[in-house]
Amino acid sequence: MQLQDKIVIITGADSGIGQASAEAFAQAGADVAISYHSDAEGAAETRRRVEQAGRRAHVAQVDVGNPASVQALFDGTVQALGTPDILFANAGTGMSGMPVAEMEDAKLEQVLRTDLMGPLFCARAFIRLRRGAGGGGRIVFTGSVAGHLPTPGSAPYGMAKAGLNSLVRSLSVEVAGDRINVNAIAPGLIETPMTQKRMDDPKAREQSMQAIPWRRPGRPEEIAGLAVFLASDAADYVTGQTWVMDGGLTMNWGGA
Repeated sequence: MQLQDKIVIITGADSGIGQASAEAFAQAGADVAISYHSDAEGAAETRRRVEQAGRRAHVAQVDVGNPASVQALFDGTVQALGTPDILFANAGTGMSGMPVAEMEDAKLEQVLRTDLMGPLFCARAFIRLRRGAGGGGRIVFTGSVAGHLPTPGSAPYGMAKAGLNSLVRSLSVEVAGDRINVNAIAPGLIETPMTQKRMDDPKAREQSMQAIPWRRPGRPEEIAGLAVFLASDAADYVTGQTWVMDGGLTMNWGGA
């Protein structure tokens, strides 16, 4: 699955799935635009890994929930690397322990703008560029098993991820004539900075493992491998799908 000389934009590429994916895309031959929200040090490490793989990197600080900031990312990428061929809209934020009755407006706004509107803003900018280039391209979103399962205490997160699944379906039909594939990956529990607190707590970790038939968390590089596949010519006939990678968690949910 080679991506030689392709250009990919990866949002949230300063750590976890985004950082592992940037490295994987570079190893497959792509140049990488790295977006980050606040972790400049993490983004610099991602740049180092991309350049170590022999590929070009462009780094930009971006708020994906702000359409002007997203547009600046795309404009800067075109100037630094060229017109992107692939979008991996990976940036996201989590939440927990906030029932709907106690929901703070600011938190609701943050989660929905980052996890749902942000991917849409990125896709919109990408589609416009690809149409200007004559069509073709790949869009991959990072969803979550939360889009399929109940998320008590974090309803806006589940709402956003379920909405992303709907966006994939609708968008795949809208841009099929442009030959732009649209898919999402729905990870289960992946060992990243976002889940580190749970992984470091022996009781919480064991409880999580009991719900996962594979009895381990996923690794960021496993998600990255699927993202590279979906961005490659090997996945040309795949569009409108959300790919669950969760060690069997969703299959076990009713009895967990």
